[in-house]
Amino acid sequence: MKKIIATVEIWKEGGMFTAYCPEMDVASCGHTSEEAKKNLREVIEIQLEETAMLGTLNDFLAEAGYAVEDEVLKIEKKIVGFEELSISIGA
Repeated sequence: MKKIIATVEIWKEGGMFTAYCPEMDVASCGHTSEEAKKNLREVIEIQLEETAMLGTLNDFLAEAGYAVEDEVLKIEKKIVGFEELSISIGA
């Protein structure tokens, strides 16, 4: 069985947390960051199962940037940080 390494971004807005996987462009939410990550894992598992049933799993993974021939699927590019950037607009 192959294993996928995915990036998870966690955001908080109001009382909810959003977990987002940029490689696969899927997201889920929850009342805690852990719940959001758990829900995201379920969304990714469903996405992988559905694309496998449709026969498009390798295409989906390749489009996301994964090398599908590897046993552990991971993407070479990695997020190394987030920063806020202040930009002036207008006159």
